[in-house]
Amino acid sequence: MKKAELIVDKDFQVGQVDERIFGSFIEQMGRAVYNGIYQPESPFADEEGFRRDVLDLVRGLRVPVVRYPGGNFVSGFRWEDSVGEKSLRPARTDLAWKRIETNEFGLNEFVSWARKADTEIMMSVNLGTRGPEDAKNLLEYCNFPGGTYYSDLRKKHGYPRSHDIKLWCMGNEMDGPWQMGHKTAQEYGRVMQETARLMKQLDPSIETVACGSSNLAMKTFGSWEETVLDIGYDEMDYLSLHQYYENMSGDTADFLASTVGMDEFISSVVSICDCVKAKKRRKKKIYLSFDEWNVWYHSKMNKQKPEKWVKAPHQVEDIYNFEDALLVGSMLITLLRHADRIKIACLAQLVNVIAPIMTSDSGAWRQTIYYPYQLTSRYGRGTALQTIVKAPVYESKTYGYASYLDAVAILGEGKERLSIFAVNKSLDEDLELSCDLRQFVNCRLAEHLILTNDDMKAENTESEPDKVVPGKADTLKFESGILSGVLRKHSWNLIRLEETEPERYQSDGRQIH
Repeated sequence: MKKAELIVDKDFQVGQVDERIFGSFIEQMGRAVYNGIYQPESPFADEEGFRRDVLDLVRGLRVPVVRYPGGNFVSGFRWEDSVGEKSLRPARTDLAWKRIETNEFGLNEFVSWARKADTEIMMSVNLGTRGPEDAKNLLEYCNFPGGTYYSDLRKKHGYPRSHDIKLWCMGNEMDGPWQMGHKTAQEYGRVMQETARLMKQLDPSIETVACGSSNLAMKTFGSWEETVLDIGYDEMDYLSLHQYYENMSGDTADFLASTVGMDEFISSVVSICDCVKAKKRRKKKIYLSFDEWNVWYHSKMNKQKPEKWVKAPHQVEDIYNFEDALLVGSMLITLLRHADRIKIACLAQLVNVIAPIMTSDSGAWRQTIYYPYQLTSRYGRGTALQTIVKAPVYESKTYGYASYLDAVAILGEGKERLSIFAVNKSLDEDLELSCDLRQFVNCRLAEHLILTNDDMKAENTESEPDKVVPGKADTLKFESGILSGVLRKHSWNLIRLEETEPERYQSDGRQIH
């Protein structure tokens, strides 16, 4: 049996975990909105047309922020079309996804939905076919209290209270030639800079996210980031990263090594940000927003071809399996290990479209990736500790050498003192784990949850929604401050330590019970 060791010290900290690292994404695409979060004709719909079953599952994830309305869609989005009386809203062609957008569900409906889902909004502005003035007008509509044209228009539309949206994306993937209004780095840097400047003049409390490269494979990666940072450093607060991983070849070991590439991607972007900071002699630090990440390949492999120019086609509806859940769990670990710089991250997307939640007319269910997302969101809040992993490695044909073990420790507050997230990537062998946690000797092993399955391709479907679910494990023990035991082969694990009540004694030495 292979052996692994974790080295953790509560005083060696990476940084505070920003809860927005557990964000998600809804785009006006496929069935994400229509028949996803919004379906007035459904028996599950509430008085506003929002599906109650979906809201329950979203609240179960504790999603702190949701990016909207795109994605590629936003580069042709006319926000004015999506507000006001529904019967007067124009239907438009969406060139990004070759569908019809009826605008029945728009900006204000999303605000209402977000409030019911207990989440904040990360709003994207159109810097593809539009520009600074439209973005400023949208901000005025959303955030200005009243007494101006657009703020009073919001009130006229039935929203007297401002939406108070604090987080704004300056366009989407503007380096991509597939994008409406695609721009060079120089062109984008200038329009982003001016847009952010005007918006912050109107509302200085907002934060702005500038577009980084669409993915690591872009030929302009690196030079794009450097140029955009050089132009707009003072007006931006975050730089975005986007990356999806796939297993088209069927090589599971190589697929699970994808977090090696993800880690290097993050470190590279951090280096570029800090290089420009030094060059410009700025004290301000640029943080990262990994606002699109997930596994995405099943719909490509199955060659799904949605019907064109219709409302809400079945589009990019990946059915996730158990090995996808393992990688999603490892990707969350990677994000947490960079909690000092990654302050926002969005699992793309939330419902039906490459999503942890799926719906049909008869109900909603959790995909396999729902569970690592849910449990990491719940127990991954606190302070990320430097987590040194000493474990055997294997050779990946894409990423070089990868550790069999991905892990991170999160220092909590109150009784929940420590959460360890760990993935054993070995496909055929358990891993003997040890970890010296004598700093937490006043704690007990509160819970060890495991997500595993004998079938790497096992899926949760509407007819069998519970094929892949977490369960309790009893393969670890915590004695005298030492955590030891076994992590089962190909498994995602949550290990939680909780403080015990301190023993109290009377003056005569007898213990108080």
